[in-house]
Amino acid sequence: MAENITNWRSLGGYVGAEGKKVKEGMLFRCGQLFDLTDEQKDLVQNHYQLKRLVDLRGDDERKEYPDYVWPDLDYVILDVLKDSGTNQASVDEIVSANSHVESDMLKTYEELALSNSAREGYHQFLMDLINDPIPVAFHCFAGKDRTGVAAALILKSLDVSEDQIFEDYLKTIEARKEANQEILDYLKDKMDPKNIKDVAIALTVERQYLERYFETVQKNYGDFDRYFVEGLDLPVDFKEQMQKIYLV
Repeated sequence: MAENITNWRSLGGYVGAEGKKVKEGMLFRCGQLFDLTDEQKDLVQNHYQLKRLVDLRGDDERKEYPDYVWPDLDYVILDVLKDSGTNQASVDEIVSANSHVESDMLKTYEELALSNSAREGYHQFLMDLINDPIPVAFHCFAGKDRTGVAAALILKSLDVSEDQIFEDYLKTIEARKEANQEILDYLKDKMDPKNIKDVAIALTVERQYLERYFETVQKNYGDFDRYFVEGLDLPVDFKEQMQKIYLV
C-alpha cells in the first residue's frame, strides 16, 4: 500500500546493533503530504496510524504545498535549512536549478551537518524520538535530502551498517521516478533542454551527496558518536535509548 504515496517507506526491518532489527510501524520517511487522495489520507491516518508528522521544509514550501494534517496529529515544523545559503533541496531551488547543481547539492549536505538550523532541528527531531516514541513520519519536499539525512541519523544511532543506510537512501531514485518525470514533462515546454537536465539532476539523489555528509561529520567531529553528543547536543546515552526503543 505504501506505493500509493510517493517516496513513502518504513525504516523497519534493517539490521542494527546486536543483530536486532528496526521495529516496524514506528519510523516512516516520505515526501510532502500535499494534495493526497482520500485513500492516501486513510493510509497515513488509519492504516499507518501516524501520531506525529515532522515537516523539515521552509516557510514558503509549507505555504505553497501544505501537508495533510488532522486533529490529534502532532505536526512539528523544523526548518533545517533555514540558515542555508544554497538550499538546493527546496522545490523552488530545484526548478531554478543551474549548471552548478551538483556542487550546490554537495554544499547543501555540508550545511545539513554543520549549520545551526540543521543541528538544532535534528536535535529536536531526535530528542522527540526518545522522549515520546510514537509512530512518526518525517519529510521535506521530495523526501530525499533533508529527509535522507534524518533517516541516516536514525539508522546510525541504531548501528545499522552504512551499506544498509545507503541502500535506503538510494531507494529514492526509483521511488521518485514517476513523480520526477511528471515534473520534467510539465517543465519541458517552459525551459530549455540544458535547464531541464539540471532540474533532472536536482530532483534525484546521488551516492556522493550522502557520502559528503558523512565526510563532513567525520572531518569536524571524528565520528558519529561524538557528533551526536557535541554536534547535536544529545544525551551521552542517546544511542542506548534509541536502541532500547526501536530495536527488537
